[in-house]
Order: sequence, then C-alpha cells, then structure tokens
Amino acid sequence: MPHPHDLAPTLPLFLREALSFAPLRLSAAFSPRVKLPVDGAGRPVMVIPGFMASDRTTSRLRRSLLASGFACSGWGMGRNTGITSDVLTRLDDRIAALGRNGPVILIGWSLGGLIAREYAKYAPDNVAKVVTLGSPFSGDPRANNVWRIYEWIDGHKVDAPPLEVNLTVKPTVPTTAMWSRRDGLVSPRSACGLLHEADEPIEQDCSHMGFIASADAIRRIGEIIAR
Repeated sequence: MPHPHDLAPTLPLFLREALSFAPLRLSAAFSPRVKLPVDGAGRPVMVIPGFMASDRTTSRLRRSLLASGFACSGWGMGRNTGITSDVLTRLDDRIAALGRNGPVILIGWSLGGLIAREYAKYAPDNVAKVVTLGSPFSGDPRANNVWRIYEWIDGHKVDAPPLEVNLTVKPTVPTTAMWSRRDGLVSPRSACGLLHEADEPIEQDCSHMGFIASADAIRRIGEIIAR
C-alpha cells in the first residue's frame, strides 16, 4: 500500500482545481502585471511552461518580472507536450540563442520544473538557479491527478520517459521548490521533496494554477530570484 504522502491530491481538491482552472489560466495569460518590490538588475531569467501550456500561459509572471528589471523570456519552444528525447538539447540551443550575459535563472511550472532541473544537470554552467512551481520531482511519479492524461498524450509511461533522467537527484546549482497544500493536481510531498532533493522548499498558499496566476505567488517568486 502506498504511503499517504505519495497519494495524489484528494477528489475535493481536484474538483476545486478543475473549477478554477479556466479563469485562473486566463488570469495567468492576460491579467495586469504584478508590481514587485525588487530590482531585477538585468538578471537573465527563463520561464518554462507546464504540460500542454505555452509561453502565453506564463505571460503575467514574465511581464511582472520584466517590469521589475529582470531580463525575462519564455522558453520559445511552443506548447510543452511532454518529455522528448531532444528536449534538453533544444533548450540548450534556445538558451544559447538568447545570448545572455552569464548563467540563467530557470523558473519551471509543473512539468516545466522537471525540465528545468534536468537541464541544470545537463548544462550546470548555464544555470544560476532553478525554481520549481508545483513540480512533481520527488516520490511516486503517479502521485498526481494528471499522469494518466500525460501517458495517453505522450505515449510513454511517466516513469519511463524517452530520456535518461533521475528526477530526485538534486542539480548542483541552488534549487528552490515551491509547493502548496491546496494544489489539486500534484502531491505536496512530490513538489516539496526530501531534504537531499532540493535546497529550499517554500510553501505557497495557492492552487496549482495559482503558482503562475496569483499575485501573491508572483511576488514571492520575484523575491526568491532577486536574492
């Protein structure tokens, strides 16, 4: 029997997430930017969207960071349809094409956080820090409410991607893992990780979509990457 901490979020949490998903997704894309009490000082930042999302979905977060002085960009690779065998090399090409001065701070929402962590292992010299937002990098890869949809769309098992990875191994660069007890899609245990799997777990009171839609979450992200 699985440990309770490795179970997916409960049905009430999932239903609450589902009911709020559409309006929060619109907010994440189109709501006004959030004023952040930090100075980005030109730090290069890339935001990687979650499963079946694109750069439009992370627009509010990126616009808020840009307005606060961060040199923030999307990942520029279209819709994130899942892990592919070439995702890290494609991301490497994208980061090189940006021509940033110095390593990039990677912010990854949900599946995007898994890609950010793996890229930081693949090319650590290119990454200053990784911030994951509700990303299931720890524990049972099925401790979430979307793994069946992922397998159906991507055609591979969540624990057997077409790329050699070990999600629980921490990158050598600093890592912050934001997680929420109100997440209706991903287990808090999976997104928080164990002590040896992330440098800094930070609890945020929001839904899964709220990580990139909520003004409070966006302010918290700005504070984290400004340090």
